[in-house]
Amino acid sequence: MKHIRNFCIIAHIDHGKSTLADRLLEYTQTVEGKDLQAQVLDNMDLERERGITIKSHAIQMEYVYKGEKYILNLIDTPGHVDFSYEVSRSIAACEGALLIVDAAQGIQAQTISNLYMALEHDLEIIPILNKIDLPSAMPEEVEDQIVDLLACPRESILRASGKTGEGVYDILDAVIERVTPPKGDPDAPLQALIFDSVFNPFRGIIAYFKIMSGSIRKGDPVKFVATEKEYDADEVGILKLDMSPREEVTCGDVGYIISGIKTSKEVKVGDTITHVKRPCGKAIEGFEEVKPMVFAGLYPIDSEDFENLRASLEKLQLNDASLTFQPESSVALGFGFRCGFLGLLHMEIVQERLDREFNMDVITTVPNVSYKVYDKHGECKEVHNPAGLPEPTLIDHIDEPFIRASVITSTTYIGPIMTLCLGKRGILVRQDYISGDRVEIIYDLPLGEIVIDFYDKLKSISKGYASFDYHMHDYRPSKLVKLDILLNGEPVDALSTLTHADNAVSFGRRMCEKLKELIPRQQFDVAIQAAIGAKIIARETIKAVRKDVTAKCYGGDISRKRKLLEKQKEGKKRMKQVGNVEVPQKAFLAVLKLD
Repeated sequence: MKHIRNFCIIAHIDHGKSTLADRLLEYTQTVEGKDLQAQVLDNMDLERERGITIKSHAIQMEYVYKGEKYILNLIDTPGHVDFSYEVSRSIAACEGALLIVDAAQGIQAQTISNLYMALEHDLEIIPILNKIDLPSAMPEEVEDQIVDLLACPRESILRASGKTGEGVYDILDAVIERVTPPKGDPDAPLQALIFDSVFNPFRGIIAYFKIMSGSIRKGDPVKFVATEKEYDADEVGILKLDMSPREEVTCGDVGYIISGIKTSKEVKVGDTITHVKRPCGKAIEGFEEVKPMVFAGLYPIDSEDFENLRASLEKLQLNDASLTFQPESSVALGFGFRCGFLGLLHMEIVQERLDREFNMDVITTVPNVSYKVYDKHGECKEVHNPAGLPEPTLIDHIDEPFIRASVITSTTYIGPIMTLCLGKRGILVRQDYISGDRVEIIYDLPLGEIVIDFYDKLKSISKGYASFDYHMHDYRPSKLVKLDILLNGEPVDALSTLTHADNAVSFGRRMCEKLKELIPRQQFDVAIQAAIGAKIIARETIKAVRKDVTAKCYGGDISRKRKLLEKQKEGKKRMKQVGNVEVPQKAFLAVLKLD
């Protein structure tokens, strides 16, 4: 066990984690020849196209140090705030972390939040200055920032470059010297933490685990503690670039188990695996449930695909434990699921993966957050969907979730960023100058306001220099109203939103204008209205497509034309009674891009 090291790589988005992981794999000869491509570990098409890491990836490397062979288990993690749950799970399976900071950009918000997460788990932190080969690199200044943040000696910071491979051997040596070997008793009963799982159509569900104590052999009868199900370990092994089977996986190692599990409910991330004959005393603690931030409805385009969508979501949930869902129905869209996501990017990725991996076309409703609604009797109800709101006469007050947001930027952009936050009903908590011209601004913001386009706006007004991170803070009473959209007097429940009373009129007006552009013209007039309760606050009309029925009348009496027009009017009226308006998918998503 003293020759095993488990460590993960944490950093802000785009600071070069995956590139540095490539160099580590290349220099330890874990990946060679044709397998060596950029971002080796990002094996999903989506990750390669967007250049971001979505899943954390575990891989085992071997490295000879001072004549002895060491086994290094590396987990590469995502950097985007929407995938921070993946990071927390990777950290739970490690004893050390490489904290990577871009030498040109310095410390950013996600760097700090991932660092605190690692420190809570008592991980050994190895600070690394990456991209020092860039002409715009500022190694001295960024080292000052790291020393301020970590209070570590300056000489403990390693300089490296993922592109040129400079300093990679120093990193490998530092991992062996500084990271502690896994603690655990190889002779104790088996205790293994499941930190990830994937679905394989031929082998069933494959669970990835880290052994805290004991060992597991091929063919052992094992038990999953939380679900209390028992299986035989058909195959166990370690994770190289592909899975590599072993007779035995011992204490401190990271590996996988295939036991022919077919239903996704039987594997829970954070569960403990133990032996049937000699079970461990208690499950592994300190694993937290995911708290979704953003809720949206996912509906199959064809209502017959409801069961297929359920199966697809269950398989996707295995691979992405931060996705939660429950069935719901809508008048406009039929049966579907209310899904909880960690953020808008997460929602977009889930939609894209459903399309690519499971061939599911879905309609997504307007994303919203969960509110606490108190009625006149003082009882509280959690509402994830505007349709689930009680009658306005029964509501005493509504509490909405607030987040504590940290924005790190250069002093040039303080003005516009503050204007943006105040426009989103933000409350300034404090601002701290970190170093030189970098400032951290802490705001309390309503989660509902930042869900839709806050991140994009922040990036554009700061020319990409502001970094953003947030966590749930508390619930506060707010003056919220339910805004309904009516088409020909019929409410479309999938378009209704909860919004602040002060913004409701302008939001309703913009929504009607946008829908007027997107809904195709019908054979009859279509009235689009925005309403709060019974009060209409905005209206647009889509004019009917009509044939020129008077074209055949040359001159003559006006009454002939009048008769034809009246006849047409009657027809349009009848059509309006039987006709229904199809709302295109674009209209549901347009609400996100109103500004």
